[in-house]
Amino acid sequence: MARFSAVLLVALMASALFLVRVQYDARHLFAELNKAADEAQRLETERDRLETEKRMAVSSLRVEALARSRLAMRPITPAITEYVTLREKAR
Repeated sequence: MARFSAVLLVALMASALFLVRVQYDARHLFAELNKAADEAQRLETERDRLETEKRMAVSSLRVEALARSRLAMRPITPAITEYVTLREKAR
């Protein structure tokens, strides 16, 4: 009977240690899951910000302003327009 009690005690201790280890692993995985969810949220926010920045960068007003300031371009007018005509080759 003492041997059976000892076996049961060892089984109980092994079961308790296994339970503690499983709970620790579960808590650790839950913490990693929360970190991953936070990172996903941060990346989503960053993506939205970059999409907005991209839309602003290609807006016609911004392109026009950059063309005027950096490239010294100006809108076309008939006064500065030059027309090019093709001459037919003489045969």
